[in-house]
Parts: sequence; structure tokens; C-alpha cells
Amino acid sequence: MNQDDERGEKKRPRSGDPEPPANADARTRRSEEPGGGILMGRPFGVPVYVAPSWFLVAALITWVFGDQIQRVLPDLGAARYLVSLFFAIAFYASVLVHELAHTIAALRFKLPVRRIQLQFFGGVSEIEKETETPGREFVLAFVGPLLSLVLAGVFYLSMYAVEPGTVPGVLLAGLMISNLIVAIFNLLPGLPLDGGRMLRAVVWKITGKPMTGTVAAAWVGRALAVAVLIGLPLLTRTGLLGNSTDEISGMDTVTDALLAAILAAIIWTGAGNSLRMARLREHLPELRARTLTRRAIPVEPATPLSEALRRANEAGARALVVVDGQGSPTGLVRETAIAGVPQHRRPWVAVSTLAQDLTDGMRVPAELTGQPLLDHLRASPASEYLVVEESDEIYGVLSAADVERAFVKAMARPSA
Repeated sequence: MNQDDERGEKKRPRSGDPEPPANADARTRRSEEPGGGILMGRPFGVPVYVAPSWFLVAALITWVFGDQIQRVLPDLGAARYLVSLFFAIAFYASVLVHELAHTIAALRFKLPVRRIQLQFFGGVSEIEKETETPGREFVLAFVGPLLSLVLAGVFYLSMYAVEPGTVPGVLLAGLMISNLIVAIFNLLPGLPLDGGRMLRAVVWKITGKPMTGTVAAAWVGRALAVAVLIGLPLLTRTGLLGNSTDEISGMDTVTDALLAAILAAIIWTGAGNSLRMARLREHLPELRARTLTRRAIPVEPATPLSEALRRANEAGARALVVVDGQGSPTGLVRETAIAGVPQHRRPWVAVSTLAQDLTDGMRVPAELTGQPLLDHLRASPASEYLVVEESDEIYGVLSAADVERAFVKAMARPSA
């Protein structure tokens, strides 16, 4: 799966996925960095995390595959679970190779990769920017399944070097089949799977509109989710997957239905997220620091709050900037702090006691728009920012709340 899809099951952040700005995004970043799990290494400079959910799935694979080994190698006894655990680890190593293929391609196209995370049902490559052309989008999506197919071929050829019916033979057969399944599943033509990215690239190429490609691939993804929910239990129940219907128990039926429901939910949710992020990218240019900025007036530190608000009302301003004796800005009076001062106390409270000291990160160029604006706010979370002209002249104050409201409004607008 591509970028941020959920392996076989991947879920897209292509992270640059611009999330809601400023403080909201700061909370997101704190939860992801380094909260992605256990750091396993940094191949090609990209951190690889193992999420806690991986251990749950590894235990499930160990249990299920252990029962399969018991049928083929009954003499192993309890040792079959050690073999099965090794299979689970080797399978996720294969998933990591799949993700590294996406990562290497992204780095080759000069797209930053935030991290790789191995988690429930697979892995996620968090690529922070969109590809610029449909051709690159196609390549970036295709390399993951391609590597899985290559691994399946390698494990298949390796089976000729070992005795059938042995532990190495069973492990190689299991890894060959699992990588083949991962490749085929990810090639299904619906978002958020890699095949959906490839379909998106094709439609993008034909129409010249990336949003059209996303819409088409997302709806195919939703159709796939319904097909998986209904079709997977039917296939196993009718024996069309090569299994014997005589051996199907009630527990097998429940397990198949649960697996189908989980996969369908992942695909459906991922398709919806892809649509949401595409709509966001389409409307991002509408976020402009200059148009969102509130008019502000400069006030001296000792100015009573009531007097500062009176001046602001007369000037039609909605923000206060604290300046020193030379008129240079030193702080911003927080809107929430003003609201917390009772009316009768305002003549006795100096604006400096309510101000947040101005840092370099709180200075926002008036010409910033779209993704660069969000990136700037994410880098320096605050409730208010000082917007300045190229000459360093004060233009006004930008409220993080105003940006978030504009962000939500843009997201709610229908796509062109």
C-alpha cells in the first residue's frame, strides 16, 4: 500500500495530510512523535516504529498458524508455536520491505517521509507531500506490491532448496503465500489500497484532475469494502478458496465474518479519509494569513485593559499588541485572558499581565497561504500570532481559532 494506506490494510495519512492547524495539530504531533510505538531503527534516515497493536496481531498469527503447523507437522508439539512466532516476525519483516519500497521511491522523488509504522494488519508509510505528476503517483503506489510479488517469488524458489514437509519448507510456503496475498490485495483498484492509488493516477492522467481521480478511486474502494464484507465469508463458506467445507466449524464462520468486517471497515474508512484529504488539498489555497488577520492596535505595557479595549473599539480593531517605548512589538494580549477578566476589574489590570511574550515563531509573514501557513503554525503552536509585512511592519493579529474555523469551512465546501 502506498503512502499512508493501511497495509493490505493501510490507512492514509499521507501526512502532510494537513490536519487542522495550530494547537489542534500540535496535539496530533505530540501523540505521533514519538508516540508511534517502539522505535526499531532508522533505515534511510526514516524512523520505523512498531505499534502496540502489532503484538496483538503477532499473537493471533502465532496461534492461528500454530494450529496450521500442527496439521502438517504433528510431531512438533508445543514447539510449533515458536515456529509460528518466527513466521509472524518474518511476515512483518516482509511488510517492512513493502513499506521501504514506498519510502525509497518517495525519497527518490524528493518527498519527505515522516516515519514507517508497523501496526495492526500491516504497515503505514507516512509521506508528507503529494506527488506532482500522475506518473510518479503510479510508480510510488506500484513499488510496494511489486516488492511483495518479488518476495513471494524468492520464497517460492527457495522452497526447492529444502525438503517438503519440514519446518523450513512450511515457513517458506507460508511466507510465499502471505506475500502473494499482500501483493494481490493491495493491487485491488480502490482507495486506500495501492491499487486505488494506481487507479487514481490513471484517472488523473486521463482527466488532468487529481480530484477526479481521487473521487473515482475512493468510490471503487467503498464498493470493494462492501464486496469484502459480503464476499469473503461466502468464498470460505462455499469452498471456493480451495478449503474443505466439511472442516468449517461455527467458530471458523464467526472468525471469517469478523475478519471480513475488519477489512471492510479499514477500506471504507480509508476511502473516506482519502476523499477528505483530497478536498482539503483542493481548498488549502483559500487559507490566507492576510485575509484571516484581525486588525490590531499597539498599546504600552502599563495601559489598563479597559482603556486598551476602548481604543480598540474606536479603531474597529479586534486585537491588542503590546509594544515597548520604541514601538517594537513585545507581546500579544490573549483573547482568552481578556475574557477571563471581570468587567469591574478591567480598569485595574495592565495589558502586560495578560500578554504572551512574542517569539520568533509567533511572527507570521502576511503573504503566507495554504500549506506553508499551516506548516508555520504547526511549528510554533500558539493561540495568537503577530502578522507582519516584509518590512516588519505590524499588519495585525492572526488567531488560531480563526484559522481553524476557516479550515473547517473550507472542508465543508463542495469540491469543484
